[in-house]
Amino acid sequence: MFLAHVRAATGTSIQQTNCHPFRYGHWLFVHNGVVRGIDSLRRALTLEIDQELFSEIHGTTDSELMFYLALHFGMDDDVHTGVARMVGFVEDLGRESGIEHPMQMTLGIADGERLYAFRYSSEHQSRTLYHSKSMEAVKKLVPPERREYLDEFTDDSLAIVSEPFSDLPGLWQEIPESTFLSIESGRVESRDFMPVSP
Repeated sequence: MFLAHVRAATGTSIQQTNCHPFRYGHWLFVHNGVVRGIDSLRRALTLEIDQELFSEIHGTTDSELMFYLALHFGMDDDVHTGVARMVGFVEDLGRESGIEHPMQMTLGIADGERLYAFRYSSEHQSRTLYHSKSMEAVKKLVPPERREYLDEFTDDSLAIVSEPFSDLPGLWQEIPESTFLSIESGRVESRDFMPVSP
């Protein structure tokens, strides 16, 4: 299991501590999106985080704050609930500050055994997110002479990507708007995702 992320900086320094994935214990976290109005919300978001978690924050991105807020709101016990409370908190705070659509996110989260994905935005027009349908389909993308590294992947391996990297028919399944996805041992489970005020 692994996460990879290419960061397009949105106003914070280009430095290693601002690069995804963010890590805490057995958790890895990547975010594609933005917390709108982060400059006016940063102080209140930061002060909400428990002291134990606060001391782990080393960068200046909205993404890292989202990660530690999700942990603060219980992601360690229940990923769906922790993220729902984090988003609810950000949206409540943003709207109180006059920000109409505070949250834009697709998330990839891993705990070492399971992979989780979220697609959500306040205006319900999220950036795209897809999962592969099978490792067999992925292997068709790679010429036979270059497939050696794919032998490390079992037949039930899956990929989650923000944009399809091929147009091979039947390879990609779009993850719908406002969806939570959990993947373990090739099994994909999805359900609706809505924020919850903590």
